[in-house]
Amino acid sequence: MPQIRVNKIAIEYETFGLPENPPVLLIMGLGMQLLGWPEDFCQVLANQGYFVIRFDNRDIGLSSHMECCGKPHLAWTIMKHKLGLPIKPPYSLADMADDAIGLLDVLGLQRAHVVGASMGGMIAQIVASKVPERVLSLTSIMSSSSAPGLPGPNAAAQAAILKRAPHSLYRPQHREALIDFLHQNWQILHSPGFPTPEVVQRERIRRSLDRAIYPQGVLRQLMAVVAGPDRSALLAKLKVPTLVLHGTDDPLIPLACGQDTARKIPGARFEAIPGMAHDLAPGVCSLLLDRLPAHFEAAAALRAEPEAVSDSGI
Repeated sequence: MPQIRVNKIAIEYETFGLPENPPVLLIMGLGMQLLGWPEDFCQVLANQGYFVIRFDNRDIGLSSHMECCGKPHLAWTIMKHKLGLPIKPPYSLADMADDAIGLLDVLGLQRAHVVGASMGGMIAQIVASKVPERVLSLTSIMSSSSAPGLPGPNAAAQAAILKRAPHSLYRPQHREALIDFLHQNWQILHSPGFPTPEVVQRERIRRSLDRAIYPQGVLRQLMAVVAGPDRSALLAKLKVPTLVLHGTDDPLIPLACGQDTARKIPGARFEAIPGMAHDLAPGVCSLLLDRLPAHFEAAAALRAEPEAVSDSGI
């Protein structure tokens, strides 16, 4: 996979399809490598006439590990957040949005359909607010505006996110035990209406571990999420065709968060997905492949309307 320099750091990325086709930038969530967007999912989009880009956010996968930022103090950060005290994360979601914009710059892409899941949805929202002229459409999946008063994760989901594997499990001889740990931990987030076969989930985990392991980066990303400001004012100013998708069974970012996001973006279309929780199970990916191309096409039609009026002489 290729790697480029963006904002003085390395960003690992991969593309599918022809560069002359409309670009689709996929932004993954907390602690997830670009593999979180399954290869077959990306290839189907490419086969439908899109140039698909998936990449590792900073501090994960094969992109730069931000060791210069020091060891995260997550417990203290969460305590300060609950007390309403200011938080200074090693980097912000806005910095990560700049990474995504920089990737488009280096690839020479003037505009793209921007799709983000979970933390990636938050980053995608910021990209759309920073450079709306470069966003053909926005899709925010299982994400939030981070507005005060929105419901948070349930106890089991919060424990799953915060629970860390013992350091001993990261030794090569304990790989199967680590896979067991991660599989059980992430079961909390899996979609009851779109069950992932255990063999598929274990293989996903195995591929991710074989590619890169960097737990500290996950903690720093989480600090950026916790410190993320309310984006309500940014969303209210968006004039980008937007689709908001959210599972009715999401235990980590509850359905109300997606509903709130859609209400705050002018003209946004919202769809609640029964049986979806907080993962991209094969069934969820199939559903996305039904929704995304239609959204992209509708956005392209909206963009073409002024040109059609001009051409008619009216």
